[in-house]
Amino acid sequence: MLYHSAVFFVTYLVLACCSAPRRYFPWNLILLSIFTVSMACMLAFISSYYNTKSVLLCLGITAMVCLSVTIFSFQTKFDFTSCQGVLFVLMMVLFFSGIVMAIVLPYRYVPWLHVVYAILGAIVFTMFLAFDTQLLMGNRRYAMSPEEYIFGALNIYLDIIYVFSFFLQIFGSQRE
Repeated sequence: MLYHSAVFFVTYLVLACCSAPRRYFPWNLILLSIFTVSMACMLAFISSYYNTKSVLLCLGITAMVCLSVTIFSFQTKFDFTSCQGVLFVLMMVLFFSGIVMAIVLPYRYVPWLHVVYAILGAIVFTMFLAFDTQLLMGNRRYAMSPEEYIFGALNIYLDIIYVFSFFLQIFGSQRE
């Protein structure tokens, strides 16, 4: 698990922070493939702690949510790319509530607080999915350069993974 985390973190930093490797073919595809495999292994390791039915349920919910948000992002007149400030505020709420939970939960587990945090996370990353989808489409106020397709794929992939992991926290039942 530690190896996959290190590979995930290094490839994520390279793809997110360095524009040259993500624009240079074939290294961009190689790095994205390494990143995807390491993230898939980490998510499989996390999912192994949950009941199989719970994982499949969360997978189905995530697929339906992502498909509906993507279709909505393609056809709506509402511009999610102009909501950067709202997304930043929601992300800060998620960040600081996560810090508070990391301090509070080791002393006393509060199940409803954990569920509220997971619901907030699922909502925030679903909004990020709509934002990144419209950013990648390019016919809105803000658009991503066609040369940045690897960065766009990385963002959408991570949004879907985060939505799945938050749904797993909400609906997942631990394996006995």
